[in-house]
Amino acid sequence: MKENQLTIRQHLLELRKRLIWSVISVLICTGVSFALHEQILTFLMAPAEGFVDIPNQKPIYTDLTEYLGVAMKVSLLGGMFLSLPMILFQTVLFISPGLKTRERRYLYALMPVSLLAFTVGATFGYQILFPPAVKFLLDFGSDVATPYIRISNYTGLMLRLLFWMGIVFETPVVLFFLSKIGIVNSKFLAKQRRYAVLIAFVLGAIITPTFDPINQTLVALPIIVLYESGIWITKFSGRKKVK
Repeated sequence: MKENQLTIRQHLLELRKRLIWSVISVLICTGVSFALHEQILTFLMAPAEGFVDIPNQKPIYTDLTEYLGVAMKVSLLGGMFLSLPMILFQTVLFISPGLKTRERRYLYALMPVSLLAFTVGATFGYQILFPPAVKFLLDFGSDVATPYIRISNYTGLMLRLLFWMGIVFETPVVLFFLSKIGIVNSKFLAKQRRYAVLIAFVLGAIITPTFDPINQTLVALPIIVLYESGIWITKFSGRKKVK
């Protein structure tokens, strides 16, 4: 009984240690992001091409504290993104004792790949998906009403889109890891293809800020391609049996 209690206590102490390092990293990176929040916000505005179709060619804020709130939100999310390597590293250190040697090796190897996949997904959303979405939203109904874009609304849509596109692009990485530890294989994933296509279009409708089917398809197609690539990756690298 005492041995079990000591083991639980050791796990809790290890968890606290990893959380402390992660929080310190987020706080430091958040401070750096806040010092550069104007540059970050300018970077986020770029896909809208300077808001050339609206008055003053830039977004507005209507509450006295709205801009400060946006700056804090962007700084916090920027700090979390900058500290993501440290957070992932601390997470791996915490869960690795419970994994086999081979599984730990794959987990460490996939860390940089996971960061790269998230960055590619966010870049896709920033450069490919968001500009036509903004254009559609600005043009739709512009003959009836004048668009005054609130900065909080714009940054909220942008950050949500970048986050979810980054997560979506993790699909092949996750499927590869699951195949290496024997949870899924290519045959199982191929049987679920029709559900994956349906989920892709549902996610396309949820992630995109518009009801435009073209923009929704721009999200759904990469998800389908990523799922198919995950099938091929598991086919050549996964185990034959599924646990």
